[in-house]
Amino acid sequence: MGAWLGMWYAIGGTVIWALNVMRLKEQEELILWIFLVFWLYYAWRVTMSFFWNLRGQEYIRINNEAFYLKKSFLSFGKTVPYYFDNIKNLRFEIPKEASFQAIWESSPWINGGERFEFDYFHQKVRFGRKLNEKEAKLLFQLISKKLNPNVR
Repeated sequence: MGAWLGMWYAIGGTVIWALNVMRLKEQEELILWIFLVFWLYYAWRVTMSFFWNLRGQEYIRINNEAFYLKKSFLSFGKTVPYYFDNIKNLRFEIPKEASFQAIWESSPWINGGERFEFDYFHQKVRFGRKLNEKEAKLLFQLISKKLNPNVR
């Protein structure tokens, strides 16, 4: 992924060089500026994904009354408590190996791959990035033991 990111920056550098050095018609310059906006958006997405894959982690802590989730980059991140009484519809999904979803999640600009999802006060909370099936099943069993039987 680092090579992909490097090539993406090389493309952006080439376009910026062309805007500053080459003599371009107004229409050509406009096209390059529009391209540069899209390039910048994906440069941001790929860079954040690259750093997340290098140093990003999800921390989970469970006690008797709550499930704590922290999405952390290096040591930065906020721990959010989710109280078991308010968690509804805990579920997990592992995409099939050759499915479109599995291919999409392996692309370099996608952080995703959250395997777990639950409803918490009318909002969906997702976590468990890029867990394999065995890890997801073990985590599901651990969390399910703490939830009320009518929630599962």
